[in-house]
Amino acid sequence: MNSFILFKQSLFQLTHLHQAKKMPFWKVILYVVFLSTILTLPITKQLFSIMQDIKSDGQKIASKLPDFTITDGKLKTASKTEGFIYQTNSIIFTFDPEGKRSLNDVTADSVGTAVGLGLLQDEFVVAFPKSGAADSLLGANQFEIPYSKGTLDGLNSKDLKESLDGASFPFWIKLIVFVFTLYPTFLNLIFNLLMITIGANLYSKIRLYKLRFLDCLKISTYCATLPVIASSILHFINRSFDDSFLIVFVSLVVFFFATRNETRQEPPLA
Repeated sequence: MNSFILFKQSLFQLTHLHQAKKMPFWKVILYVVFLSTILTLPITKQLFSIMQDIKSDGQKIASKLPDFTITDGKLKTASKTEGFIYQTNSIIFTFDPEGKRSLNDVTADSVGTAVGLGLLQDEFVVAFPKSGAADSLLGANQFEIPYSKGTLDGLNSKDLKESLDGASFPFWIKLIVFVFTLYPTFLNLIFNLLMITIGANLYSKIRLYKLRFLDCLKISTYCATLPVIASSILHFINRSFDDSFLIVFVSLVVFFFATRNETRQEPPLA
């Protein structure tokens, strides 16, 4: 018995899944990672689409930029160049060589899912939409890079436009995004599996099956295959779909079928 056979049985022979109780626990953990990967695919696809949108919007913004250069800790332009605010689907960009705006102004502009970016007179600023995810991952939702630090010294409009025109996301960036997305998905699936196992263990006791809690956990993990695949497909269709209830409920139903032929204990004598 191996995970590949149980995977096929989880799709076509549900009544055979009770054999999962014989699987080594480390293989069950690897299977949870496999299921988490399936759930992660639509999320990473959405993230890659957002990254591509930001790149495309960045190129649009760069085409609107007047000639400028960053030298001696200042954003320098021609004497009559005026600032502007340009909004796309994913970015709200501020160009302010006159010093009229601040980091707080750029942060206030960032509404919905749009990222606020600003080339201000003395600094470059980034403001992410307020969310618990951004705060937990990055520690804050707004950042500033003063030109006085020299990090952006020498940057000019020509170099910026050329960089954005030839920009592409390397494989390692996509891999990091995938891993960061996989981790919370894995934890959430673990929580759902524990909920399924509690229900399955209670059902097993009522039915007098000779199943320990760990046995129920192993069987429940493979019972979750079909609902996980269904949830992943639904995520591709509807980004806001909440899969927890579907996974827990359908996995319990599959568990009922999987354990129909399980050995029962003799009922206690009255």
